[in-house]
Amino acid sequence: MELDAYFNPLDKTEFESIKRGRPHFGNLLRLHTPEKGISDLSDIHIALIGIPESRNAPHNAGCELGPDIIRNYLYRLFPPKSPLPMADLGNLKQGNTPEDTYAGLAEVYAYLRNQDIVPIVLGGSHDMTYAMYLGYEKTGININMVNVDPFFDLGEAPEEINHTTWLSKLFLRQPSVLFNYTHLGYQTYFVDSAAVTLMKNMLFDVYRLGQINPNIDNIEPLVRNADLISIDISAVRASDAPGCAYATPNGFFGDQICQITRFAGMSDKVSSLGIFEYNPKYDCNGRTAYLISQMIWYFVEGYLGRLNDFPGINPSLENHFRYFVKIENMEEEIIFYKSKKSDRWWLQVPCPEYLQTKYYRHIIVPCSYQDYQSACNNELPDRYWQFYQKMM
Repeated sequence: MELDAYFNPLDKTEFESIKRGRPHFGNLLRLHTPEKGISDLSDIHIALIGIPESRNAPHNAGCELGPDIIRNYLYRLFPPKSPLPMADLGNLKQGNTPEDTYAGLAEVYAYLRNQDIVPIVLGGSHDMTYAMYLGYEKTGININMVNVDPFFDLGEAPEEINHTTWLSKLFLRQPSVLFNYTHLGYQTYFVDSAAVTLMKNMLFDVYRLGQINPNIDNIEPLVRNADLISIDISAVRASDAPGCAYATPNGFFGDQICQITRFAGMSDKVSSLGIFEYNPKYDCNGRTAYLISQMIWYFVEGYLGRLNDFPGINPSLENHFRYFVKIENMEEEIIFYKSKKSDRWWLQVPCPEYLQTKYYRHIIVPCSYQDYQSACNNELPDRYWQFYQKMM
């Protein structure tokens, strides 16, 4: 695939001053410049992609300017220890229509995933998540998605796709490769209660901001189970991230959103991250751009700490403890696995043999020690029951 045809190169002079002196993040990235083009990516682990697209974001016009501003702050950071080869592919060329841009990003996404490269997308408007999903669709695997957003971007079914309606388009797309959807940090006064009921009836995970705030660690298994992570920066409170037209007083704190991206980086399963709706026009002293650059930094740090300890369907007990828990009135025992490397937990969900090929990636589900304790107390973990219903 000729990636150069899909991307505009970076203006080297714009970032020249950042790359002088001691090694910074910008020094470590293999940049797509007019002189070099996009070189061999065979050794690349992570690739940055800028999406200067906001034509479907009528409520946040100007967010197409975000990617290069974020780069200015990201490149100045000192890198995590022992960094792996990474690249910045530049900014995706706009198509004649937003739908053309979706198609271009989907092609690039599918190519990068087939090369086992993790894309980090810098938006641009949140509807570009739909294009990320289309890229996974081309790979043919069923995926799990986590969306961090104070709103449900469902809109009304007849509406054209934009940054407030893209989610319904994704849900309605057939044939679907979406196995599970998790929504983190929604704020009740922004969301119709009927939409929450709909999500739960579809066996999706939805968590209010107030459910998460007391202990951010509780959502680690949810993030660990995702393939695609999408973050609307308005999920962060305006005091920490004012750079969005609809930033609001409540939301995640800056350190919490960085913890979420670190969870994502550490997961053996997460294969892409997108951060959207940053609008420099509303930012204050670069506060939001700083935060997004740190979110990326924490994702990379987490990625460097990956332990490859996902159990798989037939895990080796050399790397995991296995526990069998019997619950009253259940014929089958629940099997739990605990990693000897990280102390992280998973549970195994029964799946009919004829569906195991289709759902092989979803039979082992990340969970917490609390789920194991619940089972030991004769309480069926919610996580087990939810995924059990999906398998049947």
